[in-house]
Amino acid sequence: MDTLHQIMLLCRPGFETECAAEIMDITSTTGFAAYINAKPDTGFVLLISAEGKDTTGLISEIEFDQLIFTRQWFASTEKIDHLPEKNRATPLADRARQIAEQLDIRFSDIELSYADTNEGKALNRFCKSFRPHLQNALRQQQLLSGESRYRLHLFFRDSSTAWLGASPLDNSARAPMGIPRLRMPQSAPSRSTLKLDEAINWFFSDDEQKSWFRAGMHAVDLGAAPGGWSWQLVERGLLVTAVDNGPMDSALMQTGMIEHLRTDAFTFKPARNIDWLVCDMAERPLHVSRLIARWFTLGYCKAAIFNLKLPMKKRYQSILECRQLLNRELDNAGIKHRLRVKHLYHDREEVTACLTRSIDHR
Repeated sequence: MDTLHQIMLLCRPGFETECAAEIMDITSTTGFAAYINAKPDTGFVLLISAEGKDTTGLISEIEFDQLIFTRQWFASTEKIDHLPEKNRATPLADRARQIAEQLDIRFSDIELSYADTNEGKALNRFCKSFRPHLQNALRQQQLLSGESRYRLHLFFRDSSTAWLGASPLDNSARAPMGIPRLRMPQSAPSRSTLKLDEAINWFFSDDEQKSWFRAGMHAVDLGAAPGGWSWQLVERGLLVTAVDNGPMDSALMQTGMIEHLRTDAFTFKPARNIDWLVCDMAERPLHVSRLIARWFTLGYCKAAIFNLKLPMKKRYQSILECRQLLNRELDNAGIKHRLRVKHLYHDREEVTACLTRSIDHR
């Protein structure tokens, strides 16, 4: 019988080292003995039980939303090699049945995935065509149920090599492969608008967004030009003070919801306390973190979303240092808060952080 003694973690290619370091840090606090199998630029990492133990308990114990570099994950079997070209569905459905029996479950749906690399993306067409065949094979074995809280995963390295496993729906990424499908708005001034759109949807549920982003709220956008992040806030009905020495998009300014101030973002002080601070500047991460901490400790804002541009080396360590600084400064000021960090799909050599005061916005 196949055992789920591994965890497959998908990440952005080039960030395997950071993904591996983070999951090992977190796993070590649980007492679960494990080691890592990770290769550069593959777009995935394997956490493997050192004692061959089932990882389904571990994947339920660790909160998925706290992982920075992992896009999607699932408890996994060993790699399955040499799948027959003309009938892959039958042996995979048989192995899925073994997993279902082992966990005493059925599956709500299936997620077919591949690495976010050029080689991996070539499997997109194959996965789309293979999906209905696997679904039929699973239905024949009565392995699908809309009431199940588990999803069946298949990660293909190529069309004859795959890892098979499962993840709980409430503790894994909602979007397939952890990649949201966002459309670039025609009227947005820059593609950076997608970063803030993804961040808001990652850090806040639909219901939470209704209270955290209400029409008439006030926001400051530091490093705003040409206005990609300001555009997202205006779309949600917020009034924005855009701080940047560069020019703002003329169409965006015509909305009448933005005040543009040509001044230095690091010395700017708002005339009144505001609801939201957003910041997307190409500055050193600790420099930005000190700025955000100052805005909170001085009471200028209630919440912030900001990017931290990572150095080429010690990227994970840099995040830990920034997180430590922010938590220390706000704790010393007696400010109850929540800090979350995520390497979003639309991020590159950066991560996005969300810092909120513990205030009920309902």
